[in-house]
Amino acid sequence: MSLAESPPRTRSFAHIDTWVFDLDNTLYPSSCRLYVEVEQRMARYIMDELKLDLEGAHALRRRYFQEHGTTLRGLMNEYGIEPRRFLDYVHEIDVSAVRPAPALGRALAALPGRKLVFTNGTRRHAERVLDRLELAAHFDAIHDIVAIGYQPKPHAAGYRTLVETYAIEPAHAAMVEDMARNLPPAAALGMTTIWLRGGPHAEVDHADAGAIHHTIDDLTEFLARLAPAA
Repeated sequence: MSLAESPPRTRSFAHIDTWVFDLDNTLYPSSCRLYVEVEQRMARYIMDELKLDLEGAHALRRRYFQEHGTTLRGLMNEYGIEPRRFLDYVHEIDVSAVRPAPALGRALAALPGRKLVFTNGTRRHAERVLDRLELAAHFDAIHDIVAIGYQPKPHAAGYRTLVETYAIEPAHAAMVEDMARNLPPAAALGMTTIWLRGGPHAEVDHADAGAIHHTIDDLTEFLARLAPAA
């Protein structure tokens, strides 16, 4: 059965007091294509470090992403790569394609509760993107890959660290993600989950489908509908 054919698993939002948002391809549209530049820089880094050709570097990048959650985690586990240098290199990208999002800003401002960013990227990358979006003022904190000990989503440890660090009551929290595979750990803790489809990683494994409580196509429109009723 496809996700679209599955019975609805929707939940109310009246009880939500903490909103957790992914960053890349969630707070800005995937049409900005920042992920393409990040993937290219990852491949160049792998080529330089492991002496692979471009095709081999991309193949390794994709395999580590699937098997370890991020390319970085695979490189750390299998080659002992130093994470800071890798992250600094791959996130040194041009973010000018990201445009201010005033409508999203208004929706966030009207939405009750704390707003947190939970990203497999770095704080610096998140800050650069939020500045471009002109949304930084709407978020209380950024929970990045360093804060979770480089154990990326969907590794459950990072979610537990998030909950403990910000004293989150999972039953009163909602998480928004463009990658369906990152939602099951949140659902397992008791969070309400929202999958924003349409990004570069739009596939949904049947094992993940049951952890998705809401599926949306437009984040701004979704939040704008929620805020007045809250």
